Amino acid sequence: MASSATLSSRRANVRGRLSVTFSELEKPELPLKSIPGDYGLPFIGAIKDRLDYFYNQGRDEFFKFKIQKYQSTVLRTNMPPGPFISSNPKVVALLDGKSFPILFDISKVEKKDLFTGTYMSSTYLTGGYRILSYLDPSEPKHAKLKQLLFFLLKSSRDRVLPEFKACYTELFKTVEYELTKKGKCSFQTPSEQAAFNFLARAFFDSNPVDSKLGIDGPSLANKWVLFQLGPIFTLGLPKYIEDLLLHTFPLPSFLVKKDYKKLYDFFYESAGLVLDEAEKMGISRDEACHNLVFATCFNSFGGIKVFFPIMLKWIGLAGENLHLSLAKEIRSVIKSNGGELSLSAMEQMPLMKSVVYESFRIDPPVQFQYGKAKKDLLIESHHAVYEVKEGEMLFGYQPFATKDPNIFDRAEEFVPDRFMGVDEEKLLKYVLWSNGPETEHPTVADKQCAGKDFVMLVSRLFVVEFFRRYDTFEVEVGPAPVGVAVTITSLKAASF
Repeated sequence: MASSATLSSRRANVRGRLSVTFSELEKPELPLKSIPGDYGLPFIGAIKDRLDYFYNQGRDEFFKFKIQKYQSTVLRTNMPPGPFISSNPKVVALLDGKSFPILFDISKVEKKDLFTGTYMSSTYLTGGYRILSYLDPSEPKHAKLKQLLFFLLKSSRDRVLPEFKACYTELFKTVEYELTKKGKCSFQTPSEQAAFNFLARAFFDSNPVDSKLGIDGPSLANKWVLFQLGPIFTLGLPKYIEDLLLHTFPLPSFLVKKDYKKLYDFFYESAGLVLDEAEKMGISRDEACHNLVFATCFNSFGGIKVFFPIMLKWIGLAGENLHLSLAKEIRSVIKSNGGELSLSAMEQMPLMKSVVYESFRIDPPVQFQYGKAKKDLLIESHHAVYEVKEGEMLFGYQPFATKDPNIFDRAEEFVPDRFMGVDEEKLLKYVLWSNGPETEHPTVADKQCAGKDFVMLVSRLFVVEFFRRYDTFEVEVGPAPVGVAVTITSLKAASF
């Protein structure tokens, strides 16, 4: 064990080399340690970690095993996909709520081409363009493209509430019909259809069902997203067949070219107002349209597709007492506001808001964050300080950050009222799903999700509209490639 004199000497040496000093750290008395872990033998180590991650251990157990093995929440490992898709799978993993937020600091980490991690999907899947999600804020086009998304959100704001109600009323009718007919209803297909229709109608005032797309939008979007995220997906196929098919070589983009063209054509025809604004900003209509397809079908549709079932899972499993409390709060507030739902009315629903925050905390829809160190850095966990070299890849696993027991009591439990009251609201800065703290708002100069407030709004709308219509419900929960698969087994219509 190093003596205190030796540690002091090492601290002084590090201070001399790094632009970050211990005066920036909250607890400079923490010991300076080397980052534990290893990458194994070249090529073989990356494949072993990939097989452990997907099959032998599973994602959470993969990280838990390494934390236990190295007695550290900051450690070295390989991240999938590895050979032959990723040229360098080596990362420094940040697996606690204290070290994780450095990934949001663009003065310390670079975000260029890191949206999907240690590999980047072919630009043939996005019209030959590097989409906004892959751009670092230092790149000239980043600010323009993000500002375009802000324009999209602003121009569509008056359509959000009425179109959400219309599309999700159809969803509820479908679920009720299936329950009457079969005794249960998978939430996935009707939910995806409602989400795609809502986004198109709200963002672009265009109903895809009335276009050449018909009802094919969700399936086309899902297939296109699979070709981008396949290297970090598992579909439940036989282990070695799936690993060879998805994780070893990229899926050829030409197989989805016609499907993507159908999506692109719909958006090009529907998004005239936004494309006109793009031209005024100096962005070509073609590049703007590819970014709109990505923002709608990957970011927004993909987020709703994953997160709404997550909310249903946790709320459903919480039981009837929570359901009735939500129903009473939501209905009483709407009644006191003249029977109309508004943004200000939703702000008067503290339990509903807390339930949505807690869902984002316990099961964030975006689980991975990456950043490349711009310079030599010091990273602090709860128990030590670690030195990272310039150019090293940092990886954060968000579910471990937002379920950090050093930050949250009963961290592994779904606590519906966790974010109610003054003290609890202080915890919001540790809700990180949007590539930034919940207490902050996105700007053109950062990588926080441009649609952060929109996603929070529609998540609240889903809970509100659900409990306007139903007193309580029951679900069955199963695995899915991303998120969870939810089957609704009973619904009790509103009785008061």
